[in-house]
Amino acid sequence: MDIRITYPDKSEATFPAGIPIGKAIAAWKKDAVATTVAAKVNGVLVDVSYPVQENATIALIDVSIKDGLSVLRHSISHVMAQAVQDVFHGAKVSIGPSIEDGFYYDFDYKETFTNEDFAKIENRMKEIVSDNYPFIRQEMPRAKAASLFQEKGETYKVELINDLPADVKNVSIYKQGDYIDLCRGPHIPSTGMINAFKLLSVAGAYWRGDEKNKMLQRIYGTGFADEKELNDYLFLLEEAKKRDHRRLGRELDLFQINEEVGPGLIIFHPKGMMLRYIIEEWERKEHLKRGYDMVMGPQILKVDLWKKSGHFDHYRENMYFTEVDEQPYGIKPMNCLSHMLIYKSKIRSYRDLPLRYFELGTVHRHEKTGVLHGLMRARQFTQDDAHILCTPEQLNSEIRAIADFVNYAMGIFGFEYEVELSTRPEHSIGSDQDWELATTALENALKDNKISYEVNEGDGAFYGPKIDFKLKDALKRKWQCATIQCDFTLPERFDLSYIGPDGEKHRPVMLHRVILGAIERFMGVLIEQYTGAFPVWLSPTQAIVLTVTDKHIPYAQSVYDKLMAAGIRCEKCFDNEKLGYKIRQSQMQKIPYMLVIGDKEVATETVAPRERDGNNLTPLSVVEFIVLVQDKCEKKL
Repeated sequence: MDIRITYPDKSEATFPAGIPIGKAIAAWKKDAVATTVAAKVNGVLVDVSYPVQENATIALIDVSIKDGLSVLRHSISHVMAQAVQDVFHGAKVSIGPSIEDGFYYDFDYKETFTNEDFAKIENRMKEIVSDNYPFIRQEMPRAKAASLFQEKGETYKVELINDLPADVKNVSIYKQGDYIDLCRGPHIPSTGMINAFKLLSVAGAYWRGDEKNKMLQRIYGTGFADEKELNDYLFLLEEAKKRDHRRLGRELDLFQINEEVGPGLIIFHPKGMMLRYIIEEWERKEHLKRGYDMVMGPQILKVDLWKKSGHFDHYRENMYFTEVDEQPYGIKPMNCLSHMLIYKSKIRSYRDLPLRYFELGTVHRHEKTGVLHGLMRARQFTQDDAHILCTPEQLNSEIRAIADFVNYAMGIFGFEYEVELSTRPEHSIGSDQDWELATTALENALKDNKISYEVNEGDGAFYGPKIDFKLKDALKRKWQCATIQCDFTLPERFDLSYIGPDGEKHRPVMLHRVILGAIERFMGVLIEQYTGAFPVWLSPTQAIVLTVTDKHIPYAQSVYDKLMAAGIRCEKCFDNEKLGYKIRQSQMQKIPYMLVIGDKEVATETVAPRERDGNNLTPLSVVEFIVLVQDKCEKKL
C-alpha cells in the first residue's frame, strides 16, 4: 500500500507504507537529514526512524527550536545515565527528563555523588558520543519489559511499568550501545549528534517527589547545539550566582530565612520591608485609579467552604488545616472565597457591575521542601490579588483592561514579558460549555489587544483557563508573575447572581487576576534584575550622609533632618572612621547617593553628592538635592 507524504513546502511524494520518516525526508532534501533530530507526523513528535503507515503531513524538527532542543537534552540525559552506570557500578536509574534549561537524571547509588565525580562522568559521555551509537526504539509487551528490567535490577523501571494503566499493553524502550532504558521518546538519531554539554550540580530528590519514598540523587546538566551556546549559557549561570537574591538579601540586610522559624517562611528586615512597602503602596494607588475597591478576608475559613469551592477535592495537598472549637478550618491558599462572600452580602444589579475587589492577601501553601527557593518559592506569601465580577458582555473589556494594567506595570519596573494561554487541565470542575466560553473570552481579548501568545495545553487552573504573563529579567530568564483566570464555575457553586435589565437573576462571571503576582517573588526578581542596585524610587535607602570629621557633625545632622522631613529615605554615618572606608561601605550597600560633608560643604551650606558608581555630581543646596531625588521618584527612575 502506498501513502502520500506532504512536506513543509506543501510539496508531496508517494512512498510504500512503513517508510522511516528519515528516508522520506532524505528523498525530499538530502541535506536536511543531517540537522533533523526528530519530526512531527500529523502534529505528533516522533523519532526520525518512525515508520509512517498512513498519509501524513510532516514537519522537520532541529535544535534551533524548542522541541528539538528538548529532544537533544533528553537524549543527553540517557547518555549521562549510561555513563554513570559505566563509571559507578551498581547505580540504579529512575527517571531522566529534559527540563527548561537542560536535563536531569535521578539515581539510586550507595555513595554520594560529588562535583568532583562530574569529570569522570563527562569523559565517559564523550566516549559514548564518539562511538556514535544509534538510538534504537523497540516496542514490547509490558510484562516482557518488566521482566527485562527486573533481570537488570532496575526496580524503579519495574515500578513505573507496573503502575501504568491496565489498558496499556505495550511499552517502548530505547537502546544506545549496551544501555537500555524505558522511555516514550523521541530521541535524536544517534549519540554522535551531541556536540556540547555540561554537568552542573547534584541534589537530593525523593522518588516520585514523595517525602515518604527513598531519597535519590539528582544530577543536573545542560546541553546545546554547539559550544558557543553552551559557553554563553555558562556565563549567564555565573552572572546568576552574582545576582542570587538570597546572597544579596543577606549582604544588603533585606531579609532572612531562619531554620528556627521553618523553611519557606520569610523574615523581612527594615530595608526589605521598606522595599516591600514601596511596591505595595504603588500598587494600592494604581488600583484605586482603576476603580478597584480594597477588601480583606480572614486567614482561616471553615473547611465546608473549601469543599464547596472545590479546593478541598482538587487542591488540599497544598493546603494547611487547623481546628477551632472542634470545627475544621482551612488556612487560605487563595483569596477568592472571601471576595465571593462580599459580593453575595447584598443583592446586586447589572448597574453595579463590574465590581473589582482588590486585596494584598497573605496566603499559605504547602510547598514541598525540595522546591522552596528563597523569595521565589515560599510557603507564606502575599499576592496582589483581585477578583472582578462582571456580566458576560463586560468580560472582553475587563480582560483587556487587566492586560493593559500588566503592560503598564511591566514598563514601570523595566521588564519585557511573554504570554501564554493555558487551557483545561485533566482534573477540573465545570461544564464543557463554560470552559469553552471562558477560553474563547481570554483568546478574543488577547487578539483584540494584538498580544501574541502561545497555547499551553492542559495547564489551566482546575476552575478555569488562564492567561499567564512571564516576565524576562536581565539574564532573559522567565518568571511567572501576572495571570488572568476566567471562571464561570465558582460563581455557580456559590450561587452568585445579579438582577439584569429584564428583572431576572443572572449569573456573573469572575476573573481572578494578579499583576505582579506574589510580592515576595517579585521582590526576588527585582533584587536579581538590579543586582541589588535599585533605581532611586525603589531604593530602601536613597541617600546617606557621611562626615569627614567630628566637627562636621552639627551641619551633617541638619542636612539629615531636612532630608528626612522632605520624605527622602536617608541614613547617616558620623562614625570616627576614614572617609574612604565609609564610602566603600555605602557602595557595598548600593545606596544611590552618598552626601559627603566636609569644610567646604559646611562653609557653603551645600552637599556633595557622590553616586554609587563613583561619579561625583556638582555641589547642590539641600533643597536642590531634595528636588533631584523627588524628580527621580516621580519619573520612576
